[in-house]
Formats: sequence, C-alpha cells, structure tokens
Amino acid sequence: MRIAVNTRLLLKDKLEGIGWFTYETLIRITRDHPEHQFFFIFDRPYHDSFIFSHNITPLVVPPPTRHPFLWYYWFECKIPKTLKAIKADVLVSPDGYISLKSDIPQVAVIHDINFYHAPQGLPFFTSRYMNYFFSRFARKAKRVVTVSQFSRTDIANNFNIDINKIDVAYNGASDSYRPLSEDEMKLIRETFSEGKPYFLFVGAFNPRKNVARLIEAYDIFRKGTSSAIQLLLIGEPMFKTDDIDKAYKCCTHKNDVKFLGRKGLDELTKITGAAHAVIYPSTFEGFGIPLLEAMKCGIPIAASNATAIPEIAGNSAIYFDPYSVDEMANAMQRVAYDTELRETLSSNALNRQQQFSWDNTARVLFSSIEKCF
Repeated sequence: MRIAVNTRLLLKDKLEGIGWFTYETLIRITRDHPEHQFFFIFDRPYHDSFIFSHNITPLVVPPPTRHPFLWYYWFECKIPKTLKAIKADVLVSPDGYISLKSDIPQVAVIHDINFYHAPQGLPFFTSRYMNYFFSRFARKAKRVVTVSQFSRTDIANNFNIDINKIDVAYNGASDSYRPLSEDEMKLIRETFSEGKPYFLFVGAFNPRKNVARLIEAYDIFRKGTSSAIQLLLIGEPMFKTDDIDKAYKCCTHKNDVKFLGRKGLDELTKITGAAHAVIYPSTFEGFGIPLLEAMKCGIPIAASNATAIPEIAGNSAIYFDPYSVDEMANAMQRVAYDTELRETLSSNALNRQQQFSWDNTARVLFSSIEKCF
C-alpha cells in the first residue's frame, strides 16, 4: 500500500500528547511493515529524526497550519492535490483532521471531543472550526480510532456514527518511566524542590486541565496541615489562563508553587519518578498520558473522577470531584499521609501499567488501516 500520513504534529522538542501518539505509533508501524510505502506529509521543514526507516518519503506541503483558516486551506485544498499526486491508497491522520474533498479511504484518530462538550474553553475560531468539521470528519472517515472506551461511546453517540466503525487504541508511555531509588529521588528533589517532597501536575495550561482549582486546593491543603510538600506544575500556557494567574496571586503558599515550564523526556521521567504523588484534576480527558507515566513509576495518584480518567487509572488512584476544591484538597491529604493507601496505590499502579503499551497502540492503528480495504 501507499500510505499517506498527516505528520504535521511531529515537531522536534515540542511533542505533546497527540504528537507522542503520532511518533510512537509510526516508528513501530513503518519499521514493522517494510512491504508498504509511507508518505509523511509535513506542513513545515521537518527534523531527520522523524524519518524512521527507508520506506518513508517525507513531503513538505506548506503553509504551516497555525490557524483554523489555514487548517481548512491545507486539508481541503493542498492535501487532496498531494494525495492525488503521490497516488495514495489511504490517508492516516493521527490528529483527526482529514480531507472532506478527497475520495480515498481515510483513518481519523479522534482522541476526544472535549470541544463539543465545552466549546467555550477554546479560542473562538478554533471552537467553531472543530465543532463544524469534526462530526463531518468522523462520518467521512472509513475508520475512526480513539484512545478509550469512554471516547468511543462519546464520539458514536454525539456524532451519530456506528460504534462498530470506531476502534480503541489505548495510549502507551515511554519505558524511560520507571520506579526510582530513594537516592535518585533525593537528588532530583534537591534539584527541583529544594529537597522537599512535592505533588506533581503535568499538562498544558488550558481550562479543561483545571489548574486554577488545583492551586486553590493546594492552598487549602497547606492551610490545614503543617506540610512542607510543594506543588510542581509542568507545562506551558495555551489559552484562557487568567484564572490560573488569579489563583496563583491569591495563593498564601505561592512560594511553594513552582511553574517549571516544558520539560524534555529525560527531565520529565525523573521529576515524575521522584514525585510524592501525581495530582490530575482535569475536567475532561480522552485518556490522560501523565496518568500512565505516573503508574509506570509506581507513584500514587489523586485524580478527577470525570470522563475517561477512572477507565485509565483504575485502582491506581483515589478520585475527587474536579469542581470541588475541598474534595481535591482532602484527596491531597489522604495521598500525602496515608501510608497504607500510598503503598496500595503504588503496587496497583505497577501492575495496571502493564496493560498499556505503544506496541499494542500501533497494532490496533495498523489493523484499522487494513480494515479500509
């Protein structure tokens, strides 16, 4: 087969959740299937490290798609011409965007439809674009892939498509995530948290990640205890973050709230592995890769009880209502000080993480491609 792939999110040192899905699945699929020819379609100059094998032909199709108007132009004007020129048999899109004007089979990976449930949480034009096009993408696609049973049901019900058309390819996490020794944890804490234990949050700063309530809950936790536990936040602002700024300014213990920005894989694995606990307060997730990363390290988790999060974390976490800062603060106290609970969560996490791997993700995605024919 001549398999075209939308690889516009393969950005060197800027991989987020969907970018990692793209990277980890394609590196396996291309190497495991040398009998097929792959065409990686980038919207800007690419890094050579993303050309994983000899059966990949990279193509740069400008312009860079940085705005909804350019998304439309790229997918509805440039992509159909490119697919015709390379005589592609199928288009695979790991970020869910496909071409409504192309008649070849297409596989859309739609990770979640948060934009449908909370359109106000996105910039105006982004929200309008996604809510207009993604239901059409789902109906147009020959196969849809998503990352949890929650998202599978959610997409089928709200986009009115046959659930049997949707395959579930659970995410994986890097094997670099592992339990650390006490000495390793001590060294990492000395580097990032003045030697103190810390709660950890990892994710982009946007409304659904619920970072403002996390800071408020942390302040309540600190006021109710004599704890020295810090709060480390890893990620970068995306949009609509005024509530985070306000919560931070009002936080009594703001000196112990550390914004670390984006971290590369090497530092992120260390910081995750040395956490006292991971706090995951999102109001909406199709999966939540930081949950799995914590599980691979055996780190106790306190998480939101919303959407796909309990499906992924299972018995590796205790849960709270993400809209209640008091419940969140109480969960922090339990996961900080209940030694028996912490040991149980850690053991459960190391067992449960074995159910997830990028190898399995890649197999399901390639199976979905084959179902197009």
